[in-house]
Amino acid sequence: MNTADQYLKTIYVIQQGTDGPASTGGIADALDVSPASANEMIGKLESRGLAEHEKYKGVHLTDDGIVRAREALQTYCIIERFLANVLAVEEFRTEARELEAVIDGTVADRLDTIIDRKPECPDCFDPETDACACLELVSNPPE
Repeated sequence: MNTADQYLKTIYVIQQGTDGPASTGGIADALDVSPASANEMIGKLESRGLAEHEKYKGVHLTDDGIVRAREALQTYCIIERFLANVLAVEEFRTEARELEAVIDGTVADRLDTIIDRKPECPDCFDPETDACACLELVSNPPE
């Protein structure tokens, strides 16, 4: 299940990549949900003052939405780096997507002390690779 923060993060990343509003279809595709589900959540974000939706033009985040999206993206990067760099989880992206909906700020802060987050976070996120650019991927030694 996708949370509001996951939507905010997705809209933010799309906006950064396109330098403009995020299309509803692009949001739905990125989150693997139906366009109707995306529209419903976009309406909720709009009612909370976190996003503005213009029909046929797309969605852009308000200042408050950007703050929340950057916090969500930072939490995602922390989870991703912890899974990849500390636990050496091979499918760290899949696991991070599943965990981001249930990891709260306290747990993220504690994980952050382990991974030593870089000051550029969350700007370290690379949408092309769908990963934090600060990952230190360890390849398995040949057997």
